[in-house]
Amino acid sequence: MPTDHRINTFCQPVGLSLEHWTAPPFPPHRILEGWGCRLEPLDPVRHAADLWQAFSADDGRMFTYLGSGPFSDAEHCRRWVEHCAQQTDPQYYAIVDAAGGRALGVASYLRIAPQDGCLEVGWLHFSPALQQSRLATAAMVLLMQNAFALGYRRYEWKCDTLNLPSRRAAQRLGFSFEGIHRQVRVTQNRNRDTAWFSVLDHEWPKLQTVLTGWLDEANFDANGKQRSSLSALTRPLLVTPDSALI
Repeated sequence: MPTDHRINTFCQPVGLSLEHWTAPPFPPHRILEGWGCRLEPLDPVRHAADLWQAFSADDGRMFTYLGSGPFSDAEHCRRWVEHCAQQTDPQYYAIVDAAGGRALGVASYLRIAPQDGCLEVGWLHFSPALQQSRLATAAMVLLMQNAFALGYRRYEWKCDTLNLPSRRAAQRLGFSFEGIHRQVRVTQNRNRDTAWFSVLDHEWPKLQTVLTGWLDEANFDANGKQRSSLSALTRPLLVTPDSALI
């Protein structure tokens, strides 16, 4: 791991020089696929009906920490999908089961800052059929892999600090906990403190090996049960473990 600073001519510590670093492009909005998952640019015509059906299987709890939903009917869901699909940042994707061709959830890149080499993954709407599934992990790995392949230096995950499933998911995927920002937002007329997690570019090669190894067919038995736990594999890579969750 590189040192985090150097000394300038005034004997002051300053950040490492990035004079030879080139800012990455804004992420092209394109299909990403692998491990039975297809991430497709969100399209109301193609995805709204599937998402309404998938979200309707939820009793409302998937929306507790989100700023959107739950949706009252198919038209309400379609209007939301249409609004999201028109955005540039966040840049939304439908998470599609490649085998069945149905959209089961939504994810996005957001706070995209090519000039700093930084972006965030968020606005995760995982239907019950997607939650805690190999497909969901594949979607997250595809987005992370694409970001670092484009040349981004920092990949962020943020969530409501009370959203323990999201915090556990971040660490399971190899994101290191960075701390809590207090009273950041008002969501659904409630205060939100935000937990911050990240993966950096120099951490990615080892993490990529772990993630792609876990997703490999050899890691699953005939019933689709994992042979190795992903959280056990990624825990040694965490820079600052969130001790409350481990």
